[in-house]
Amino acid sequence: MDTSSRRYVFSDVDETLISCKSMFDFLSFYFTRRYGIEGARRAAALREDLAARAAAGVDRETASRTYYRAWAGEPVRDVTREGTRWHRERSADRGFYVPETRAELAEHRARGAALVLVSGAFAAVLGPIAHDVGAARVLCTVPEERGGVLTGEIVGRPMLGNGKLTAVRALLRDDPRADPADCYAYGDHISDLPMLAEVGHPVVVGAGRELLAALPSARRLKPE
Repeated sequence: MDTSSRRYVFSDVDETLISCKSMFDFLSFYFTRRYGIEGARRAAALREDLAARAAAGVDRETASRTYYRAWAGEPVRDVTREGTRWHRERSADRGFYVPETRAELAEHRARGAALVLVSGAFAAVLGPIAHDVGAARVLCTVPEERGGVLTGEIVGRPMLGNGKLTAVRALLRDDPRADPADCYAYGDHISDLPMLAEVGHPVVVGAGRELLAALPSARRLKPE
């Protein structure tokens, strides 16, 4: 890579870099550990409620805000600690990471690129993953906190769809060495389209038929 330039590799996380939906998996993990059976029921009920909302056509931003309200009153320190525990336990399973994506991201890093994780999840979940794969930055949804406790609201907008595009553009704009045409982006869902369309090398992970149809120039990784 030209030492005068800076190549970024942006990657979605859920079902792109890891095989599960981290927000729901961690929700169940945390609430079950903290509140036992009742916590597990709360987590399952929220997941069912959000699935019903999605089926009814509720937009992803509204659903995301509903998800984060479930964390109201939880101590940031405890959530962060359990996020590390969650990752340690889940990543012990060989199926936790999508091997094809992880291998390509490692190759990009070996060639000097800066890896950036871009996800609607939050730092308690993404921080350990970022450390594990050597990501330089994390662009994510930011839960609001007061006095070390989560309020249930978020700061700004969730890191979804055009929110990802805005964050990626800002990062590239602030680095005069970066050329979007020389950058890569990995995603699996149609909501990743704005981010993938921003770079010269978009990669669709998995079947992603809707995403591939919208971005026929993208390379396909791990076809199902």
